[in-house]
Amino acid sequence: MIAKIGRSSNLYGALAYNQLKVEKEKGQILLTNKMIESINGHYSVAQLAQSFAPYLIANRNTEKHTLHISLNPDPKDRVSDEQYKEMAKQYLQDMGYGNQPFVIFKHTDLDRSHIHIVSVCVDENGRKISDKFEKRQSMKICRELETKHGLISATDKERNQNDKIFNPVDFRAGNIKSQMASVLRHLPNYYQYQSMGEYNALLSLFNITTEKIEGELQGKMQQGLLYIPLNEKGERAGHPIKASLFGKNAGIPALQLHFAKSKELLKDHPTKLTLKSAITIAMHSTSNELSFKKQIAEQGINTVVRRNDAGRIYGMTFIDHNSRTVWNGSRLAKELSANTFNEYWNNNIRPDSKVPELSQSQLSNTKDADLPSEELHQFFGFLNSDTNQDSLIGALGSLLPEAFGEDYEEQAFDNSMKRKKKKKRKPRY
Repeated sequence: MIAKIGRSSNLYGALAYNQLKVEKEKGQILLTNKMIESINGHYSVAQLAQSFAPYLIANRNTEKHTLHISLNPDPKDRVSDEQYKEMAKQYLQDMGYGNQPFVIFKHTDLDRSHIHIVSVCVDENGRKISDKFEKRQSMKICRELETKHGLISATDKERNQNDKIFNPVDFRAGNIKSQMASVLRHLPNYYQYQSMGEYNALLSLFNITTEKIEGELQGKMQQGLLYIPLNEKGERAGHPIKASLFGKNAGIPALQLHFAKSKELLKDHPTKLTLKSAITIAMHSTSNELSFKKQIAEQGINTVVRRNDAGRIYGMTFIDHNSRTVWNGSRLAKELSANTFNEYWNNNIRPDSKVPELSQSQLSNTKDADLPSEELHQFFGFLNSDTNQDSLIGALGSLLPEAFGEDYEEQAFDNSMKRKKKKKRKPRY
């Protein structure tokens, strides 16, 4: 069993994501602790959120106060609801969160069942609960639970293999072809995308881009693809490599087949409404590009913006790591097109789009809570922020490939510290 721990400042986003699974009959609430009881056993996001309010109002220092933990047994394991409850309670107790308010959700929308736990890491006095040696302790508890419940063990070797699958390309490390191959080989198995633009947006997260090439061969026009490594600024950082060198799955025919399959799979897909809701809420509750990206990143969604040389936005793509889907803004809704965001961010013209009904009702219910308006905004993570946090935040890291659970800002800092300063060459006279 693998436990994945995510932290964010957006409690509302974590609760809404899980509760939507329940409402779509693809999940259920297994257990709650220190939560306000519901008369009929059914909860709204607002009802769940009110139980956490005293803890977050007391908190004054911890920015990422929300815990979103998933416990993932091996797909071959058969775990009963009672076992899930027992394992979750034991895990939280041994991690130091046993006396916290929490909600345990069981997800059944994948081939394997698993559980998600939403809680907070500040106690009733507003003090942060220590997370020293958290990863080591978490792995130790998982091994103990595997033994106690007869589960298949998740070894370090298996975990390390998963880590390597989705590592972004580092052009400084050398062996670029091998790095790129490890990404290109696995992306089609994990993500659905319907166009070359959406594919390129996804590739950009791994420091890769692709370009079409055309030429005449023996009197016939031929098309091909080149894959190009990028640096952290999105600039070309190496020589192009032909798609054929990565195997047939990286070429145009295989991609076109994947586009067609994705189009069919995503037709009337429920995640479309969820994603549209998250984006629309963020548009109405933020004032600039950075704060918008940060807010939806806390819900496991990346934003890829394409601009021309004049700075005009001509493309918006959203990558939802929860459902493993990639969407151009205009494919989600006309009001989420590139032109809307260009007017919003470049010309300060706010969109007229309305918050979808589901999210609007949840927000209206939440406003009825007996909390000061200022603290409500802080509570739900809707405060504007100028923090430069363009990378994916690990709020829903429990749902993402291993590499997405990492802190990319910290990783970038570590990499910069490792780089050796180039010695300045003395000028020749």
